[in-house]
Amino acid sequence: MQISELLTPVYDAAWLPWAVQYFFLIGISATTALTAAFAAFGSQGSPARRLLPAAATVLLVTAIAAPVSLLADLHQPGRFWHFYTQATPWSWMWLGALLLPVFVGLAVLFCAAWWWGRIGWARLVGVALALSAISILVYTGAEVMVLRSRPLWHTVFLPVNFALTAWLGALGAMFLVGRWLPGGMKALPVGMLRQLSLAAVVLMALGAGAWGLLGTLGIDPSFDAALRLFADFPIWRISLAGAVITAFCMIALLQRPARALAAPLPSAALALTMLAAAWIFRWVVFMSVQGVPKYGAGLYLYDMPWGSDGLLGMTGVLGLCVALVTATAWALERFPARARGMAA
Repeated sequence: MQISELLTPVYDAAWLPWAVQYFFLIGISATTALTAAFAAFGSQGSPARRLLPAAATVLLVTAIAAPVSLLADLHQPGRFWHFYTQATPWSWMWLGALLLPVFVGLAVLFCAAWWWGRIGWARLVGVALALSAISILVYTGAEVMVLRSRPLWHTVFLPVNFALTAWLGALGAMFLVGRWLPGGMKALPVGMLRQLSLAAVVLMALGAGAWGLLGTLGIDPSFDAALRLFADFPIWRISLAGAVITAFCMIALLQRPARALAAPLPSAALALTMLAAAWIFRWVVFMSVQGVPKYGAGLYLYDMPWGSDGLLGMTGVLGLCVALVTATAWALERFPARARGMAA
């Protein structure tokens, strides 16, 4: 009898934590753009129009911060430049290199039009911005979904869940930044944000139900792959339990009336829970799924780097967002948005 010892080689992670930051920020930016474009068509003094300051702030901050994370994920600016010198139209990453600058430009134009008080311009740019935001959601979802070697990625529900969790994070970001804008939480349409957040949670639940139904019918193989992970590995069962607990916590907070939810502590707790849910979903999708071997048993172990490719990079992105929110809040306090043309 012979005994053969099999050793697991060491692999470099294909997706780094930088990718988690990018997909988190660009998803929030795209779904905020859709929300802001819709809000621009609200009548003067309506809850939708009163949502614009928070939406424009989140849109501006994430539209600036997201490309920074993308460039860091590419390791060097030269790789980004190669997208423009070597045409590969069959690649979603190449398409994204064309779509992203358009989206960022439209986001800045929309925010400028809102600040200048040109509601007609904001609505016109908002239509183009909404179409651009949809293209961003499609490309970021398809970029991961096309990888057939990972059943957990190769499902149409991945782009859908990216979009819905990003919208949840976007609404949480508006809950969070609204307290630092002129007027504070009193100026924020908490009732409308609460209704939109409930809609996002319901849509996520419907998406999970549809995924489970199609998986049970044998139409979506990713569901069977997830069931095997939950059955074989306690860490995945813990992550599932954490997701369920987080969902119930959000639902419990959203059951509070708008007046109570506008208080500093409940609104902050809800905002941070929603943002954490969106971020953790992307961490599981990118980093945890990479720990699942394509062949063989067991899980690959991932060690979080302390440097720029790991904890330091994530802390830097958080610091960038905090700095941008601070600068935007100060600018709006010092130079309030114009009222010219906003009565339209």
